Amino acid sequence: MDRQPCVYMLASAPRGTLYIGVTSNLLSRLDQHRRGTVPGFTTRYRVKRLIYFEMADTMDAAIGREKQLKRWHRDWKLNLIEAANPHWEDLAIALGFSPLTDGDGERAGP
Repeated sequence: MDRQPCVYMLASAPRGTLYIGVTSNLLSRLDQHRRGTVPGFTTRYRVKRLIYFEMADTMDAAIGREKQLKRWHRDWKLNLIEAANPHWEDLAIALGFSPLTDGDGERAGP
């Protein structure tokens, strides 16, 4: 999954604060979010749970999709997430990351 354009959504908790981002390296970007190494919104609000992502053919396509999703109403975003991930499981675990712990501001399990 290295160097593959991707738009992704993180959440602080199920139905919690959402963040939409774009990257060319999802694993590296997730590591940054989970470690809190880049100050900003996700660090301040403890938004670390990967709850949705889409791969794109090009970075332009990923950026276009990111902009589209950011314009959506919150309910539309929740419907998109819940259609693909109804239990708001942390998808990063399937990508090789350890489960978030209570110290991360998260529940230990899904």
